[in-house]
Amino acid sequence: MAHPKRKISKSRRDKRRTHYKAEAPTLYTCKVTGAVHLPHHAYNVDGNLYYNGKLVIENTSIA
Repeated sequence: MAHPKRKISKSRRDKRRTHYKAEAPTLYTCKVTGAVHLPHHAYNVDGNLYYNGKLVIENTSIA
């Protein structure tokens, strides 16, 4: 196995890792339902499943 000839300092190692960071997911608000959801994902509103602002599956439970 290959081994480094010199120890990489902590500051040099950390400089390399500066670009790795947690990012908050991008959220969108539906114009039809007003629900906040991830883009390109189906989402629930009052038991109904919506995608692209259109009703995909209606709530079939008897209230």
